[in-house]
Amino acid sequence: MRNALEVRGLTASIGDLEILRGIDLDVPFGEVHAVMGPNGSGKSTLCHVLMGKPDYVVDGSANVDGIDVMDLTVDERARAGLFEAFQYPTEIPGVTLDDLTSAMADSNPSDHGFAGREAATTELLSMDPFRERFVNVGLSGGEKKRSEMYLLGVANPRMAILDEIDSGLDIDAVREVADMVEAMRSDDMGILIITHYSRILRYMSVDKIHVMVKGKIVQTGGPEVAEELEAGGYADLQAANA
Repeated sequence: MRNALEVRGLTASIGDLEILRGIDLDVPFGEVHAVMGPNGSGKSTLCHVLMGKPDYVVDGSANVDGIDVMDLTVDERARAGLFEAFQYPTEIPGVTLDDLTSAMADSNPSDHGFAGREAATTELLSMDPFRERFVNVGLSGGEKKRSEMYLLGVANPRMAILDEIDSGLDIDAVREVADMVEAMRSDDMGILIITHYSRILRYMSVDKIHVMVKGKIVQTGGPEVAEELEAGGYADLQAANA
């Protein structure tokens, strides 16, 4: 099985503070994986390091569809097929969603399927009312996450990282976002969801769950892992990995 993402021995630190302590992670094409863990476990740092945020001293490798992205700039990582949906989507006054997707199309003129994906994703997510509005300006939390899913569908990356896409949403919006993620599932894409809670995972088919504690993945399993964490919390895992 081909992997959309392969991470080996990934470490990250800021100054003397070691945050990631040797992450090994595989996300095959066509699968949806989740990373769960308590506050301060390194989940967001994993996302930041994979996307190329410059604050960290890093070591190890991260391959997207066989391309090692660790020495690439943020835009080069995006061109290699890495995509992030943000926990707090940025508002861009003066730039419409259509402006943004037009710039995406112009940056890759050889992508002849772009227009078809744009039309199909617009219909799938009912995005017509949003395309002429400034990006995320005046939108609710759920509408902002819908815009993120729209950009995911249009970009069609090799590997998508969804950073706490359930953050700040009511239960109806969580279910809607979960349905959108399922709609984006493709044999040509891997998806990694970073989340604190199991609630969004109840509404989708997750292939594997990885639990992070103190900068390491300490448990990997199926959907039952989320149910165990919901019942018992992280205390036992934190104690075992103190």
